[in-house]
Amino acid sequence: MEVSIQGVYQARRVVSRYLKPTPLIRYPLLDDLLGFETYVKHEDFNPTGAFKIRGGINLIASLSSEEKQRGVITATRGNHGQSIALASRIFGVRCMVGVPEGNNPEKNQAMEAFGAELLIHGKDFDEARERVEEVQAEKGMRYVHSGNEPPLIHGVGTYVLEIVEALPDLDYLIVPIGGGSGAASALTVLRAINPAVKVVGVQAEKAPSIYLSWKKGSIVKTDSADTIADGLATRVPFGLTFSILRNQIDDIVTVSEQELRLAVFQIFRTTHHIAEPAAAATVAAAVKLGSRFSGKKVVLALTGCNIDSVLLRDILVEHSS
Repeated sequence: MEVSIQGVYQARRVVSRYLKPTPLIRYPLLDDLLGFETYVKHEDFNPTGAFKIRGGINLIASLSSEEKQRGVITATRGNHGQSIALASRIFGVRCMVGVPEGNNPEKNQAMEAFGAELLIHGKDFDEARERVEEVQAEKGMRYVHSGNEPPLIHGVGTYVLEIVEALPDLDYLIVPIGGGSGAASALTVLRAINPAVKVVGVQAEKAPSIYLSWKKGSIVKTDSADTIADGLATRVPFGLTFSILRNQIDDIVTVSEQELRLAVFQIFRTTHHIAEPAAAATVAAAVKLGSRFSGKKVVLALTGCNIDSVLLRDILVEHSS
């Protein structure tokens, strides 16, 4: 299956049975902070608190009866795993999720609450993924890659359809990039519907594998992805999503850990919403590139709100004093 705009429209027919459209809201305080017209796409309003559930529902719905009977297995730092866990519960499918040691405990609890069996292994996402692939071979479950799955990208793309329908004259969309499903889906939709819209991706300076790969034009693996933004913490780019990003995305920028922390606080102060660091990366990038967006309409994808409560407390204390 290829990734296509037709696939996104088909996915919407599935996703809309289970999810409501999420709000696109303009906040005067955020406009004042950034210096241009800004709209926040609130994917934190989804039942898992993140955009990934769109892809999970579309993918699990598309499985054959035989695949559903075998069950599914995947690897995650949290939001993708919650997506697959909840979608599996909706469709009555057994679900196993691999996470690294020391993963966000609140995300682990959420996945278990949605019915997932956790497999804890490795120092980071990529080591957990490698173990999941071994277990999949042993158990014969259907392996769900967190990016190299067209139904996932098609499902995620439904949030971008909602954006262009609500704000057809937008100029820029800023999206965080971890595995790249969000950016790849945005490009799939926008290049088909409104190619004039520019897409800017954001990575963490401490997890820059896709940024480095984009600069080089071929896959670059990093030795670590030690960032507070667990949704961005990948060392190895995904083949399918990178093939879409490589020649289509307009720009990719990186932001520091301190910029991510400050952005979490800035979102809370200007919108009264909570963003996990991966989602706050869009505000960090908007601050960094501010003059570029003067006079433009810019949408920031608030892709998730699943921040560790201790980290949130520390950030609020740090920037409120």
